Amino acid sequence: MSSSRGFVDGSEASGSGLASASASASDSARAAEPARVKRWLVALDIDGTTMREDGVVTDTVIQALLDTEAAGHEVMLSTGRSEGMTVPLLERLGIQPKYLVCANGALTLKRTESGAYERVHVETFDPTEVLQTIRGALENGAYGVEDETGHYLLSGDFPDDTMTASGDHVEFERLLGVRATRVVVISPEHGLEEFLNIVDKMGLHKVSYTVGWTAWLDIAPEGVTKATAMERVREWLDIPRSRVFAAGDGRNDIDMLRWASTSGRGVVMGQAPDDVVDAGNELTGGVTDDGLAAALDTLPR
Repeated sequence: MSSSRGFVDGSEASGSGLASASASASDSARAAEPARVKRWLVALDIDGTTMREDGVVTDTVIQALLDTEAAGHEVMLSTGRSEGMTVPLLERLGIQPKYLVCANGALTLKRTESGAYERVHVETFDPTEVLQTIRGALENGAYGVEDETGHYLLSGDFPDDTMTASGDHVEFERLLGVRATRVVVISPEHGLEEFLNIVDKMGLHKVSYTVGWTAWLDIAPEGVTKATAMERVREWLDIPRSRVFAAGDGRNDIDMLRWASTSGRGVVMGQAPDDVVDAGNELTGGVTDDGLAAALDTLPR
């Protein structure tokens, strides 16, 4: 983040007393705006941003989402989750996005007239080379390959969750040659810093990859991130770069936060690690403090 670190209430990290002036200017700007505000593109990560780690989406966050959509803004989800783990969440949130970005940008969905979602852009790759490279360094790792339907082939011991419940457990060789939207690698025997060092030495230049909070590696097709998918959606919706808002907390959000921060707003959740904080240009409260709601409430109404 820039040295003049912004917070979602409009204040500055220096505590220079600009908060009240900023608030007054904001009030004046709102008063001068027409009844129908200019539309923003609002891209939201799910886990750790919209949803707490325990799976709870608070009433405060849901109300902020509804208010933001009601104001005319295009509110959507941009997530590492698969299609099957994303679409069912919309009913709970109460929003009806025109587009959804899943699998860290490899899959973009569009809402049809019936309200269902169809795939309008899919990026896949052959994971054979990268899987063989990683297995040479992490013999005891667990490996998963996700296809464009969100189905997983899994080799090794994964924690019990929706991904493993809907996946098929197979021998490692069955993962090779599958057209993948994403590869997931975990290594429970390594701490995060040790895992980061191992990943850095692999030289994974032909794919895009991010490392999660624990020893968890997400690998996407080359050059594919949440940012590339969101830029495509922005162009489809014809919304200027100056009116993009993205919120996230994880390393798979870094590119999206940088994309939003260039001309718009890249909002980082308060619990995010330092390298994620550096990717944005605004900082809000943590997910347990409804930081997303506080940030959304600053959008024009």
